[in-house]
Amino acid sequence: MDNIIAYAKIDIALPQIDDVLLLLNNNWKPHYNTRDYEGGWDVLSLRSPSGDQDSIYAELNGHSHFADTPLMGNFPAIKQLVDTLQCPIHSVRLLNLKAGAIIHQHRDHELAFEKGEARLHFPIVTNERVEFFVNDTRVIMLPGQCWYINANLPHRVANHGNTDRIHLVIDCTVNDWLRAVFEASEKTTVAVPIDVVQTLGVIAQLRLHQTETSDKLADELELQLKTHNDD
Repeated sequence: MDNIIAYAKIDIALPQIDDVLLLLNNNWKPHYNTRDYEGGWDVLSLRSPSGDQDSIYAELNGHSHFADTPLMGNFPAIKQLVDTLQCPIHSVRLLNLKAGAIIHQHRDHELAFEKGEARLHFPIVTNERVEFFVNDTRVIMLPGQCWYINANLPHRVANHGNTDRIHLVIDCTVNDWLRAVFEASEKTTVAVPIDVVQTLGVIAQLRLHQTETSDKLADELELQLKTHNDD
């Protein structure tokens, strides 16, 4: 078994954001993953692959870098927050789960702190009838807080309230600064089984590269397997 972070309350403060400006903005786009939700789930893209405000994807999709979109200029408080994060920033999006909408249980493959990428949630507008579950555990996120969600674990959301739920969602690369921030956070971990066959395949691929970095990663995985077999 291997312990991973399921979710964590992070000590990063979000400056005050004008709720009215959010709701009146006419650049919201429907979320692209229509198979995973019912009702309204809209996206406002503030940082995206290539800096295109019409791009609502969180992945690079063939582009070489992320950049602020023109919409970022409308939200100086969010820009101020992003500039304080001392780690590489990928996408920055506002996600609006409309009243009555449901996001079905799903996983975002490999999007986890242990895999080198962290998804941070900053609740801006919410209500007590929003139900956010990670690995079948409800996580209550309040405005002004920052939460890390392990998106590689099964998660789902339902807005049973009469008002919309808006989160600022930032994807970023894990580095030494972010590790230190997480070290000081309130974390909830879960034990997950190691897939021995898959891990052996990854080790074999890493050994083929014959670099110092790949050999180090392979050594770490072999140590995990040894610990797993000794348990």
